[in-house]
Amino acid sequence: MAYQVLARKWRPQIFADVLGQEHITRTLQNAITQNRIGQAYLFVGPRGTGKTTSARIFAKALNCENPQTTDSGIEPCCDCNTCTEIAAGNCLDVWEIDGASHNKVEDIRELCENVQYSPSNGRKYKIYIIDEVHMLTTQAWNALLKTLEEPPEHVKFLFATTEPHKVLATILSRTQRFDLKRISVNVIVKRLREIATAETINISDNALTLIARAAEGGMRDAQSIFDQMIAFCNGDGSGQIEETDVIDVFGLSSQSELANIQSAMIENQSGNLITALHHLADNGRDLEKLYADVLLGLRNIMIFQIVDEPAKVLDMSDSEAEELSAISQLGSERLLQTLVEGLLKYGDGIRHTLNKRVFLEVTFLKVMQDAHAPDLDTVIKQMKAFKEGNPDLLIAEKKTTETVSPTPLAAPIKEEVSEVKAPEPEPAPATEAPVVKESVPKEELEKAPKPVNYSEAEPAEKVTAKKTETTEYDTSVWKKIQDEPFVKKLEETFQGRLIDVRGSKEKGD
Repeated sequence: MAYQVLARKWRPQIFADVLGQEHITRTLQNAITQNRIGQAYLFVGPRGTGKTTSARIFAKALNCENPQTTDSGIEPCCDCNTCTEIAAGNCLDVWEIDGASHNKVEDIRELCENVQYSPSNGRKYKIYIIDEVHMLTTQAWNALLKTLEEPPEHVKFLFATTEPHKVLATILSRTQRFDLKRISVNVIVKRLREIATAETINISDNALTLIARAAEGGMRDAQSIFDQMIAFCNGDGSGQIEETDVIDVFGLSSQSELANIQSAMIENQSGNLITALHHLADNGRDLEKLYADVLLGLRNIMIFQIVDEPAKVLDMSDSEAEELSAISQLGSERLLQTLVEGLLKYGDGIRHTLNKRVFLEVTFLKVMQDAHAPDLDTVIKQMKAFKEGNPDLLIAEKKTTETVSPTPLAAPIKEEVSEVKAPEPEPAPATEAPVVKESVPKEELEKAPKPVNYSEAEPAEKVTAKKTETTEYDTSVWKKIQDEPFVKKLEETFQGRLIDVRGSKEKGD
């Protein structure tokens, strides 16, 4: 017999085998029990979560010749002709159609013509399962619209899609929608352990956890990865599949490697951060996946600080929870929020960058430095403490100088200049001009007073500058102030430079 992959061999055959989707299976079982079966159902969810599988099990339960009643509800017997034919894919009354390859209007018209025929072998329903239904064209949907709204009583439509937003609103309004959710890591690990036991495969718990995390909530993906790992380790069950094997095959990062990066960012250790990134990049890790894993890990650490019982919120194993709990003690809640926000801000850039390794290093460093930079309130408090608690940094030597031009290291000097106005000459008293008569002799005219010439007045006194008492800072003191770490931090934060220092009058500096 030909080899059958694990995803097909261990595909669920009854509702109880569909893990992580209890809200779906319970509704379908109750619908059969109460005979409240709709004409169309739409199964929506990520890949590998059980959309088509749930539709097949529902089809078997509707047409099963010997349905079984269990504590959870109605289950197909999986032994009658109908169940075996549906499982084998050759039942005449259950049509499974690929919407991607049968998306033309002609295909839908043919389907609408066939729905008029009654089911064979005395079965109750003729069922059409259309997978990837979002691939149907608008014309094909319009051709199906009337039949979908008022189908014959013996016809049921089961649709499955990963992109419900592409389905027409008129179709959505005529169906019952079931949203399948991603399967948790613990549920996937438990199922893989059952398969490993049945297949006599030795694999560590850490390896199973890493496989489940890589599957991103898809059971089929997890089983496919597990199948590949069995082939990598000879597949005879003689060797133990370890976490390092999964890392080498798929380029994933272990929890300890992620913890090194997260701890370095929380503790503001640039050297340790670059060293950890260098190790992962040189070992062929998927850097885009690494970025997402670090972001998710920091988010989980933040949840550990916020929630009293994080195990109910986070999807992780017990060993991961213990390690993240220890890391959460290294930083504050505000710091972790800033780190997560920074990584979210630059996340889109890694898909379009020329060099992912350089992008990862620069982005992680920038986000880390920004997160540890003091905020404005902290800077103001530190400035007040600096002013009140460090008067020695403002000691200056007062000197008296006559120089009016400031030196490069001196504070600006204002010079007070007093101006002395030149005295204005008083005009001579006016005298009556003598009446000139023809009889006045020439000698009398010469005796008359001459007009005053103001251009010959005395020049103004020269302006003199007062000697002012100025304050200059000693070169060593100025250098000491400039080298202060807090002063440098202020210059870096506000992108400025120190130009003057003034003492406090209250303290007498």
